[in-house]
Amino acid sequence: MFQTLVNAVSGAWWSYFIVFGVAMVDAFFPLVPSETVLITAGVLAGAGDLQLWLVILAGAAGAVAGDNVSFALGTWVGERTVKRWFSGEKAQRRLHWAEHQLLTRGAYIIIVARFIPGGRTATTFAAGYIHAFPWRKFIVYDIAAGLIWATYGALLGYVGGKTFEAHPWKGFIVAFAVASGIALVIEGIRHLRARRGATE
Repeated sequence: MFQTLVNAVSGAWWSYFIVFGVAMVDAFFPLVPSETVLITAGVLAGAGDLQLWLVILAGAAGAVAGDNVSFALGTWVGERTVKRWFSGEKAQRRLHWAEHQLLTRGAYIIIVARFIPGGRTATTFAAGYIHAFPWRKFIVYDIAAGLIWATYGALLGYVGGKTFEAHPWKGFIVAFAVASGIALVIEGIRHLRARRGATE
């Protein structure tokens, strides 16, 4: 798996465009593994094949561009159409959660949602159709979210790549395991809070 990703990302100048493109598409087609690609690019940066700051910049720029596509689609097509697109029970729950969080907790949830599986897509679409925030407010929080996410993912890979310089695939496994563990912890906390709220 790691070698396949390395071959895809490579260490060439156009690797940054792959990081950008995958991070962008992941906003509205979440089956694309943007965090995996970002971590792999970070590992390659740790091995000296890519520049870390350019990996972070490409990841953040792609994430922000994709989020703004989702926001624009949510604004243009409206709530009813978005909910038709995401008609599955799980997707409906995520949209409902995003609507509630945006209305009760405010714009900071745009940053938090990026680290919740499926939260990024639901939140950016919902922010567009519920008109909770004007675009000028959304973009400020979204840029912060993109930079935090890209720095976190790329640095995880970079540290892994530096630590296991002779065997970068080990660095990838460790970095990916840490990222997955953090995502599971965040999702677990969210579920506990939701259950506690339902019983109160």
